[in-house]
Amino acid sequence: MAKAKDKVQQVMELVEGLTVIELAKLVKELKEKFEISGPAFVAAGAAPAGGAAAAPAEAEVEEQTEFTVMLTSVGDKKIQVLKELRAVTQLGLKEAKGIIDTVPSAVKENISKEEAEKIKTKLEEVGAKVEVK
Repeated sequence: MAKAKDKVQQVMELVEGLTVIELAKLVKELKEKFEISGPAFVAAGAAPAGGAAAAPAEAEVEEQTEFTVMLTSVGDKKIQVLKELRAVTQLGLKEAKGIIDTVPSAVKENISKEEAEKIKTKLEEVGAKVEVK
């Protein structure tokens, strides 16, 4: 019995380290592998208060196809961040400066995950802090 608890604890630690997107993918794959429907899956686990209300939230996370890139901090290299921001968004100087001056602010909205990650990487390379939501 002690080994089973160790395994459960290891799995819990792994799950705690996952991002929301990774967790949603894990839930989806578990449902497919074990042929479990959404509400049954939630009810079978230790459901949070609200029970079935958690299922629609899970489905919403799984189906997210549009993302928003948020600039949360400019860092020390404001001019380099401004140049890179203009390059990835095709904004004019005034508009890009407006985004930088009103941090936190949206850089680009309703874009694919790949494009969001590309923008995030480019801005972080010049010292900015960026979140993808």
